[in-house]
Amino acid sequence: MDPRPAISSQANQRCDIVAKGIEIRNAHFPGRAPIDAYGNGGFRFADMSHRGSLLCLPSGIYGWDMLQGDALTPDRFQKVLDEAAEIEVLLVGTGTELRPLPAELKAALRAKQISSDPMSTGAAVRTFNIMLSESRAVAAALIAV
Repeated sequence: MDPRPAISSQANQRCDIVAKGIEIRNAHFPGRAPIDAYGNGGFRFADMSHRGSLLCLPSGIYGWDMLQGDALTPDRFQKVLDEAAEIEVLLVGTGTELRPLPAELKAALRAKQISSDPMSTGAAVRTFNIMLSESRAVAAALIAV
């Protein structure tokens, strides 16, 4: 018989987690919420704060790997395109300055019957909050400022 004490499978799981280190998950809030504040490189919503850009979609609010000046390409908007059936209007907060959407992105959104409107991030936050309060089929892609 082995003289060592038995270790439960739960304890083994805890040891495995500690051995692997901290698990980093993609930022995701599973619901719709107005944006309470923006600036200093992030946003506040639903009594939480997030550093970085956001995608506000019907399925929730997601952290978005996007910086001011990054290319606005259809692949960066794939989550939006995936939820197109529930989105009529996409507000694109392009940072501190208005940037037009490239033709390729506009065509991809139009093909999914999504109307797009680029504007500064501040204007996009305010417009998103109003449209959300009106229960409109709105989504927002917000680049942090």
